[in-house]
Amino acid sequence: MSADKGKPGFDAPVWKQPDGQPVSCLEKVKVLNQNLIEIRQLAQDALEDAVLMGCDEAQIRAVFNDLVAKLENPYGKKS
Repeated sequence: MSADKGKPGFDAPVWKQPDGQPVSCLEKVKVLNQNLIEIRQLAQDALEDAVLMGCDEAQIRAVFNDLVAKLENPYGKKS
């Protein structure tokens, strides 16, 4: 199922719980997919801005990867 209304190369993942079971609540899946679409669009806009301003594309992608890697889970790890 495509999450981005036909944009190529962007398919919604099967959202999973920590135990590996899929998230079954359709409202939760809808919110997760919408969040992903919004993040993708914001990142796309930021990438385009950076490239238009003369930044190195590889650097901006590395910055994005680092940003995601440093996100913190405010709820801690669940056992």
